[in-house]
Amino acid sequence: MATSSEVPPGRTALILYGSETGNAQDVAEELGRLTERLRFATQVSNLNSVQLNQLLHHSVVIIAISTTGQGDLPANAQTFWRALRSVRLRPGCLQPVRFTTFGLGDTSYPKFNWASRKLYNRLVQLGAQPIHDRGEADEQHPEGVDGSFLPWSLDLRQTLLDHYPLPHGVEPIPDDVLLQPKWILDFADQECVEASPDKDLPPEDLLPIPGFLTATILDNRRLTSPTHWQDVRHLTLSTPTPTPYAPGDVLTIYPKNFPSDVSEFLSTQNWTSIADRPLTFKPTFPSTHASNLSTYPPAPLSHLFLPPGTLTLRTLFQNYLDIMSIPRRSFFALLAHFTTDADQRDRLVEFTDPALVDELYDYTTRPRRSILEVLQEFDTVKLPWQWACAILPALRGRQFSIASGGRLKAGLQSSGGGTRIELLVAIVKYRTVIKRLRQGVCTRYIASLWPGQRINVTLQRGGLNTSRAEAKRPVVMVGPGTGVAPMRSLIYERMTWQEEDDERKGRSGGGQGEGGGDVLFFGCRNEKADFLFRDEWERLREEAGLDFFAAFSRDQRQKVYVQDLVRQQSRLVYDALTTRNGLVYICGSSGKMPQAVREALIEVFQKEGALEREDAERYLLSMEKAGRYKQETW
Repeated sequence: MATSSEVPPGRTALILYGSETGNAQDVAEELGRLTERLRFATQVSNLNSVQLNQLLHHSVVIIAISTTGQGDLPANAQTFWRALRSVRLRPGCLQPVRFTTFGLGDTSYPKFNWASRKLYNRLVQLGAQPIHDRGEADEQHPEGVDGSFLPWSLDLRQTLLDHYPLPHGVEPIPDDVLLQPKWILDFADQECVEASPDKDLPPEDLLPIPGFLTATILDNRRLTSPTHWQDVRHLTLSTPTPTPYAPGDVLTIYPKNFPSDVSEFLSTQNWTSIADRPLTFKPTFPSTHASNLSTYPPAPLSHLFLPPGTLTLRTLFQNYLDIMSIPRRSFFALLAHFTTDADQRDRLVEFTDPALVDELYDYTTRPRRSILEVLQEFDTVKLPWQWACAILPALRGRQFSIASGGRLKAGLQSSGGGTRIELLVAIVKYRTVIKRLRQGVCTRYIASLWPGQRINVTLQRGGLNTSRAEAKRPVVMVGPGTGVAPMRSLIYERMTWQEEDDERKGRSGGGQGEGGGDVLFFGCRNEKADFLFRDEWERLREEAGLDFFAAFSRDQRQKVYVQDLVRQQSRLVYDALTTRNGLVYICGSSGKMPQAVREALIEVFQKEGALEREDAERYLLSMEKAGRYKQETW
């Protein structure tokens, strides 16, 4: 199954990614396989892990990057971006660099694929030369990222062959030939590790996450009616020491797989007998890198502190590898190498055909079929356990907008004056066309957390970028469902800012003083089933002078949504945004909602300002450019 991966001299590719949720990393890894098959010595890294001068030492540089927040670069690309923007860089300093980029974005955001475009333009500004048109993917595409990536990558392959032709007699490595991983697992010379207790809950050990905060679960309470189809949790955590955060910031929770699923996976692959033997990573040292070990990629999980002897197949699948996610097209290409059944091999190969992308979607994404279920169905596939980290995707953390702010941050005295953090989490649990129960990897884990349990989390700056300087200006907030979480944080934070300002000026009394006029539009299905924080909104009308409006889409024959309420309250919205130079924040599910709210705002400007459509659109664009229109959707 192996193949020679000899590389002609001086033929190197640097594949870089900036990724928030892992999609851009998946694209980068697929691009790495593409260049490796074209016999480039290939290195795949996140943008922050390279220096600018490293770009000069490779034949070609390819960057895959997602856009986050208000047109921002992901956290693991910010250091690189700051270096690239340095005023000390001379024009033309990157002239030797040949590059292209592929952006991952979402057209429901006003600043679609801005991270990719900003990066591309800055590289060109510094003299780097594009060798191929930049690609852009839209997550709203019916076929997801692959709808744009597949045709773009096929064109890129031909471009690379045109610009970097292979020597006479050397051919690209065929797609049906298996590429060797850079690292494999091997047994460590240590005693077996004791298996987890016989209960179907993830183990409670703390994950060694870089830059972590250890938080204690204070409460994990369901907010929706017990009879409602969706379980929405109000999760409250506390940190042991003061932990500052702002409205719009996000907390990342790192899930674990459940023991029963791990046991099933181990059994499917006949690995149960070796599941608890200590493991270590061993480099394969392909000949392409033998002369330049500095470009050799780090071992999997090398960014974590794992005490010797604690890594086993069981702990890998419980804590670090995602066996319950929907597999990507490249996964099926790998599986096809590890079956002796001709029919199953042919079926697996069919799923890798770009012309059959609809069939792949119907098999994986539409029914939400997991990696575990695929391997149970293709039962003749037996993977080499040594390749587990090369074949299976990493188990990634999930981000949740923080729902607390202001006085809600105050930690309990028993926690030593730490900080309280509240989240609003919709537990993903439903049935699909294959009639099996689907559960979100992270939200299923969150639902299992109990008060008193400790977990390691990380805190990141969000995309709303609110500031105290804006507190005197009204804000129009649109947050249906769990999208109301950052709005709740903002309301409480602005109340505290106003109280502190009043105290400094010697004033007293409720309300928001000079900063009143905030408006919140909330939407859900039923008033009695999923009206989140219902009692709080009534209280905040009095305490904060909040104008609150709720849309219940299923409580009457004709559906009512948040955009309908924006139109109904057109005078209130118009005065807040024009007379008082206010701001708009939109949070919630991506897709139709953000665009529908945007359209409603344009109609408000037309109606109340007596504007033509073109002028109303121009005004909304001016709000975006001034940072007065912000969107955070998922």
